[in-house]
Amino acid sequence: MSTRWYPMYRKGGPQLRVFLPNFWLKLVRPTQEQPPNVVQFQCSMEMTQFDIRNYLEKIYKINCIDVRTRIHMPKTRRDPGKGYIIKDDDIKYAYITLPKDQVFKFPELFGDEEKKKEQELEHERALKEAKKGFEDYLEKNKDRRNLPSWYSV
Repeated sequence: MSTRWYPMYRKGGPQLRVFLPNFWLKLVRPTQEQPPNVVQFQCSMEMTQFDIRNYLEKIYKINCIDVRTRIHMPKTRRDPGKGYIIKDDDIKYAYITLPKDQVFKFPELFGDEEKKKEQELEHERALKEAKKGFEDYLEKNKDRRNLPSWYSV
């Protein structure tokens, strides 16, 4: 099924004719925690579960155990200028279940692991500094056990 227009056939002039389907799949990072063998895709509204299964098995050679779909309806909002109500396009999501022994890990494309390690080191440094500050406070006020901390000179 395609809505693309092809040039009209003319006798004697060989033309390249390629069927370009309107089907597409986009890998999406799940917003909620999923089992390790479940992959989430955003797909074309015209695709059925059977189309999705064939698409993945024939083109990418992915063994699909189960295919489930849902249609996400976005919120409606009022246009700030004109005042009429606007609704964005619906989005169809497909959840693909892989065999139990296969695990899908979402790829880290932009060096997020380095950022995470750097953030952990920064957190550890801040924690050590806070502990050191608290120990200094205890050392300074060890003779003033019954006085509150805000009562100091």
